[in-house]
Amino acid sequence: MLHLLKWLYPGMKLKRWLLLFAVGVLMASFGAALAFNYEYLGRAEEEIFRFVYMSVGSYNYAVTMIVGICIVIIGSLIMLWSTRSIIRSIIAVLIPDRSGRLIDTIYEERKLSKGPAVTVIGGGHGLSVLLRGIKSSTSNVSAVVTVADDGGSSGRLREELGIIPPGDLRNCLVALADTEPLMEKLFQYRFEGSTALAGHSFGNLFIAAMNEVTGDMETALKESSKVLAVKGRVIPASKKFIRLDAIMQDGTVVEGESQIPEAHKKIRRVQLFPKKVPAVPAALEAIETADAIILGPGSLYTSIMPNLLVEGIARALKNSKAIKIYICNVLTQPGETDNYSAAAHAKAILDHTGRGTIDYVLVNSAPIPPQFCEGGAKPVEVDEDKINAMGMGLIKADLVSETDAGRHDPDKLCKAVMKIILNSRH
Repeated sequence: MLHLLKWLYPGMKLKRWLLLFAVGVLMASFGAALAFNYEYLGRAEEEIFRFVYMSVGSYNYAVTMIVGICIVIIGSLIMLWSTRSIIRSIIAVLIPDRSGRLIDTIYEERKLSKGPAVTVIGGGHGLSVLLRGIKSSTSNVSAVVTVADDGGSSGRLREELGIIPPGDLRNCLVALADTEPLMEKLFQYRFEGSTALAGHSFGNLFIAAMNEVTGDMETALKESSKVLAVKGRVIPASKKFIRLDAIMQDGTVVEGESQIPEAHKKIRRVQLFPKKVPAVPAALEAIETADAIILGPGSLYTSIMPNLLVEGIARALKNSKAIKIYICNVLTQPGETDNYSAAAHAKAILDHTGRGTIDYVLVNSAPIPPQFCEGGAKPVEVDEDKINAMGMGLIKADLVSETDAGRHDPDKLCKAVMKIILNSRH
């Protein structure tokens, strides 16, 4: 009984159709009575009166009304049950694996579709962690992903096929996926051995093949999203072949995203080659229509910055009326942000994009055990006064994973971000 009542939850958009169904039943019943013999209605009424009289010993209109209400309730439950059975019967054929939790699936989808429009900008592992958490609060998610990766499987496919690197795009698709665990494992599976496939992930090869079939990476991602039942959109920042270069403090230039951390020099700024690279229109549209825009988490110079340097993205970010949140990394990144404080991270973004691209800086407040600080990484120092002096608000929260304190926890991160978004609406 309680499970059936779930169909009447607010936001399900089913009550209106059940009411219309009931009106149709009443009209059909009334029409049938008129067409065949309306006296049947009178006889039914007489039988009810007789039943009440024999049960109570006298005619009582209140009891008759109660009987009538009970009949209405029973009829409504029958209609509700039959409607549910019809829908389940259809769903069982179309998506049999989800038919058992149909009502929960419908309610979840309705609820998520009303969530805020959130656009996240970045790349790497950090972005996929955020997406895994935020998809539980809204399905209106757009991930604008860097295309400057030139290492590993992505780098090989980029050089051999002349396509934008699919690795970060694949990770975001999997993070937003609502599909079977086996499908997720398949997309993340990496071939081993000494063959030509060694080192490649199946997901990268799939996206590359889809790009060949559709002739366009943006279309390839849309079609791949259908396979993985992705909640939201994954959009490349640009569809052009680009390279990320870093100008170091000593004036030297390091070419290639994968080579920048290996130089172990202090970075002055990064730039794209070629310098003028057009953004994907869908990426600009996602920024312009967002309720909230999130930068990071992820490698400051090699995951976040490449997106902001694509022509039009920084301008769209500054012009957007959405709340803008930068999620600072938990630890510094050796070879890239050594000894950087939270304010230094934020300042680097402003130096590349100008003021107006960050409203709040979200930092971790939980302690980081020394065993998680590997390779020279250190907990990011939180210098609140400097952040406030740059015109940004600072928000502290426990954001780290209980199993890996050097990384963000998806659920904690989502909770903190959604709290900022909801508070900004009031």
